[in-house]
Amino acid sequence: MPQDDKAMISPRPGGRLWAIVLAGGQGTRLRPLVERIHADGRPKQFAVLVGSRSLLRQTLDRVALAVPPDRTAVVTTKAHEPFFASEFSGPGAAKILEQTHDRGTAAGILLPAHWISWRDPRATVAVFPSDHFVADDAAFMRHVASLGAVVERHPDRIVLVAATPDSAETGYGWIEPGMELEKTPSGDVRTVDRFVEKPSPESARACLQRGGLWNTLVMVAKASAIIEAGRRALPELHERLRRIRPFAGTEAEARAIERAYALAPSANFSQSVLASSPGRLAVSQLPPMSWSDWGTPERVIETLRHEGIAPAWLQELAPTA
Repeated sequence: MPQDDKAMISPRPGGRLWAIVLAGGQGTRLRPLVERIHADGRPKQFAVLVGSRSLLRQTLDRVALAVPPDRTAVVTTKAHEPFFASEFSGPGAAKILEQTHDRGTAAGILLPAHWISWRDPRATVAVFPSDHFVADDAAFMRHVASLGAVVERHPDRIVLVAATPDSAETGYGWIEPGMELEKTPSGDVRTVDRFVEKPSPESARACLQRGGLWNTLVMVAKASAIIEAGRRALPELHERLRRIRPFAGTEAEARAIERAYALAPSANFSQSVLASSPGRLAVSQLPPMSWSDWGTPERVIETLRHEGIAPAWLQELAPTA
């Protein structure tokens, strides 16, 4: 949850850190819970589940502890326009990259990676989903920001931020760490022996027994490394996104994105890119803290009860939950 301390976290040495915030999904698994709270059909990232801010606004405030809004790209979908105003009003707002269609997390990550690289070819980027619960925003962002220095020393690696598992969860991706790449003040950064996206129950148990970690989908890498991984794994999508460049920053940018997405393939970044290239990955384990991907009602309710947080909707749900 957001902390009172809003002081900017000191940037890493060398280069500038950019942020990509993923806010273009439909959130279908969480929809039954969101519809209990909001009657306007909004996707989960625009839902207010705790406090007075949406999941997206909480994410943007968290990210802003280390990355200013003018270096933050928020990827949304045109269908979400009715909910934009309440999230992006006011001066100094983040850049909105509006997709005409939801083509999955691969396009959602690769489009802003290209967009950032056209402005800052040496950029390091941190990627953040907009549906996470984090108990300590400042500690979380200090950890993520510290990985920028690791990326400077290993510019071809995509460094994944991993959470410590407490069960053989099948809804997360699993990362099996390899050898130590380097030691940092935030802990060891290791190579990745194996990446398994949403395994079977048997495979998840095996991953847990082998010391596997949960993939949070938060990652830090050079924009160029993300783009290269996308080019290798999804060449058709890469080519369509590459064609946007001559129009970036002009009045024709939106139309160029529309053309690129018209026949672009849908793909999951974890499955299509990460799982296919473990040799290009590294992993950094979060320090002890409460973290959860709020992808399902069960995860939301479990987290809130564990943290002792009881919004009004949860109290109303209690007799039947």
